[in-house]
Amino acid sequence: MSDMSYMEKLLDGVEAKWKALGTEIKTVTAPSKLKSGAYRDTGRLPIIDQGIKFIAAYTDEDVTPVETGEYIIFGDHSEHIKYVDFSFVQGADGLKILSSISANAKYIYYSFQNFYKKEFSYKRHWSSAQETLIPIPCPENPKKSLEIQAEIVQILDTFTELTAELTAELTARKKQYNYYRDQLLSFEEGEVEWKTLGGIGRIVTGRTPKSSDKSAWGDEVDFVTPSDIKNGMRSITCPSRRLSTEGAASMPKVQIPSGSLLVTCIGADMGKTVINANDCIPNQQINAIILTDDSVQVGYLFHVLTAMRDTLRRQGELGGGTMPLINKSDFSKIVVPVPSLEEQARIVAILDKFDALTNSITEGLPREIALRQQQYEYYRDLLLSFPKPDSEVAA
Repeated sequence: MSDMSYMEKLLDGVEAKWKALGTEIKTVTAPSKLKSGAYRDTGRLPIIDQGIKFIAAYTDEDVTPVETGEYIIFGDHSEHIKYVDFSFVQGADGLKILSSISANAKYIYYSFQNFYKKEFSYKRHWSSAQETLIPIPCPENPKKSLEIQAEIVQILDTFTELTAELTAELTARKKQYNYYRDQLLSFEEGEVEWKTLGGIGRIVTGRTPKSSDKSAWGDEVDFVTPSDIKNGMRSITCPSRRLSTEGAASMPKVQIPSGSLLVTCIGADMGKTVINANDCIPNQQINAIILTDDSVQVGYLFHVLTAMRDTLRRQGELGGGTMPLINKSDFSKIVVPVPSLEEQARIVAILDKFDALTNSITEGLPREIALRQQQYEYYRDLLLSFPKPDSEVAA
């Protein structure tokens, strides 16, 4: 029997009453709370807060946790929704801990996820969130209702477990990638030549046309900002904004040919590195490297600078300003190892495979995870698609 026919049989003729979330749950008050300053990387008790991470941190402090149970967690400010079935300590404020009154707690969690409409604004959201309508199947037959809820939960759990397994695999592969990258880019003294970035290429710091200069903006030339450069990205092809040919021509000194390297040079995202696929102009928060030394392969330097991100960030913090910054002069003095072109090609071939596996959205694990997430959301919509009479009001 196919999955579709099984689900059609499961829901065949089943009616549901749509009820406000707030009528199906009760709120739980945590016996203790911990502020973010008490968060630790390890400890005997997990800390759950309204942040995007499922477990925010851990603690060994002598505090009373929320007892073991099944809870739906709602971030009153963040709007993140979680399901927790273990004992935990509440972190910081803005957390709503919800417990089911009579329905399957995980069924409520899946329904809440599916039907809650996020507002994406920083305010308290619980007053409206608790009005979210969720379907309770067979409300006149509690036993049958719980059976159907359990079946739906079991199916959706299968999909979430597949995604979780792939996510765990991705985490392991990333650690493996970082390990091999560090090993491959570690050289003994005298084994390679060390060169400055300014010695192997022309360093260019970008600039931005005035927003009031309408003639500078258009759809002909890529204009790259740090927000366009995502973690794990290897090459950039579609930045969010573009310039006109006239606007680009007015800035000849910052025109960067394709196949160069762009490195963010300011702020918390400092050190993100990418290869530009097209000719472009970066903004002033990016240092570009236009290679002039034939002994250095751009793909090799991409991996070297990616591995050096923490080093670049520490260098930027030495300036003592309110925001980390690597200016053009300091950036050009950064030293990198340069082995033979043959060795560079070998290193690139190995690291490119890891990079594709861990970062590619077209062929690697991130693509597979995205497809599994889409599949889960499709079946969640299908399994919770009970008729909703226009006249029905939550009880």
